[in-house]
Amino acid sequence: MTTTLDLDPVREAELIAAQNDAFRHAILSTTPVTDAPQGQFVMTRGVAALGIDAQLELTRRVAAFDAFDADSDPQGWHEMGVIDLDGTTVWFKVDLYDVEYTYGSPEPSDPEQTRRVLTLLLPSEY
Repeated sequence: MTTTLDLDPVREAELIAAQNDAFRHAILSTTPVTDAPQGQFVMTRGVAALGIDAQLELTRRVAAFDAFDADSDPQGWHEMGVIDLDGTTVWFKVDLYDVEYTYGSPEPSDPEQTRRVLTLLLPSEY
């Protein structure tokens, strides 16, 4: 098994970014996506308070997001994004955990050892 210690940092970032993209894209799938990494999609109280229509639109935008840049994505992992919804700024953040969701993943580029948590939040809730 290849570990992150064996990977070139650029290749590792590409793998993690591709996995994070697959995870985000699978959020809206109506059928199970067997090759998407495992994880959870959650939102904060502030985002929930925006209402169901805003929640659905934000979910669509997160799934389709591709505006990653060096400021919001310095590691190249596609783990953070900023969305403007009618003047309200909303962030999304993907965190990489171990399979028990207790600690950080021991091998972030290995989907067998990594679980994702994508959180939608307002900047004031960070």
